[in-house]
Amino acid sequence: MKSPLQYRLTDSELRAVQMVGLEMLIEVDRICKKNNIKYFLDAGTALGAVRHGGFIPWDDDIDLGFLRSEYEKFRKVVKTDLDTTRFYFQDYRKTKGYRWGHGKIRRKGTKFMRLNQEHLPYGQGIFLDLWPYDGVPDTPWLRPMHSFCCFLFRKATYSKVGVMVTQGLKKMMYAWLQDIPENVLYKNFNTFVKMSNLNKSTKYVRTLTFPMRVGSATRGYLRQWLTDLTEINFEGYSFPIPKDYDNWLTFRYGGYMVLPDEKDRKPHPVSELKLL
Repeated sequence: MKSPLQYRLTDSELRAVQMVGLEMLIEVDRICKKNNIKYFLDAGTALGAVRHGGFIPWDDDIDLGFLRSEYEKFRKVVKTDLDTTRFYFQDYRKTKGYRWGHGKIRRKGTKFMRLNQEHLPYGQGIFLDLWPYDGVPDTPWLRPMHSFCCFLFRKATYSKVGVMVTQGLKKMMYAWLQDIPENVLYKNFNTFVKMSNLNKSTKYVRTLTFPMRVGSATRGYLRQWLTDLTEINFEGYSFPIPKDYDNWLTFRYGGYMVLPDEKDRKPHPVSELKLL
């Protein structure tokens, strides 16, 4: 299969994508406030709020975090409360062919086709990521096993993309993993989610299908970081963020106030863009 060409966003197009993301964030915030659901700015969105007062200038999406119980509440109410004239919700339990362990809100009438994901059989509008955080075992010797299971599920869910972008043994591994029937894969993943949350007050939590920073893979983030929240400015609006964001972001990124090298300041690679 011939690799598609990357589409280079202009500065004005990137800013337009960001404003669609902000529109979706405002909608999620409305739904969460209406239903008393706790969420927080996550990952690059939290970093952007702290360092830039809004989007990281080269970022093109929104990341939001939920503890698992809050995410499940959101999944339930989004069925009735989401403005479906503008947005649609996706996750692996709802969307056939969906290959990620977290959910997304997408903007109708747009297209943000991620490079090498053109073959995935679902709508790919401009998106906002919804990251559920699950428990990490309190027993130290269980953590490496838990981390390894996270690794396996991450590779299995990514396999239909991984087989397109790798060579050699990695490609062979992804080719094998992508043949696992989706019902089998996600039945086992659901079991893993439930097992990870049998204890709803573990000291540490993590996203199960996204890698941790090197050196912290078997531990996770302090649950307290993600439950004790405050408000922060983001693009002129106020949204929740972990109150101890300094320790959280330092643990996650290291010296997070230092800008990366210019060569690393780039949005997600896309092959097709359609704005409103």
